[in-house]
Amino acid sequence: MKIFITISAFFIVTNVSAQKVFSVEYASQADIKVFVVEYESQADLSVYKVDYSSQAGKNDGKWFFVEYASQADKKIFFTEYASQADVLIYFVKYSSQAKWRKKEKLHLFY
Repeated sequence: MKIFITISAFFIVTNVSAQKVFSVEYASQADIKVFVVEYESQADLSVYKVDYSSQAGKNDGKWFFVEYASQADKKIFFTEYASQADVLIYFVKYSSQAKWRKKEKLHLFY
């Protein structure tokens, strides 16, 4: 019975609809390569890091960083240079600021 409850709890937690991301160590492991820009006006996506998986959005810039790659919707790699990245991001202070600034790259996170 205890195993069934644990497995059920796992599926409930992992099926939450959220933009869950995992930061990988190598570019070859990533689905998407991102670069953090200095100014929001340079970004393709303004990102807000949420505290809980249930607060994250669906491809709207509200990210929840998961502990394990298997829990992630997307695996990302932070590049050293903007030219190496698929998407330029800027971390914002408030969740209301999270949004796509350049919609052409929106498809990368689906």
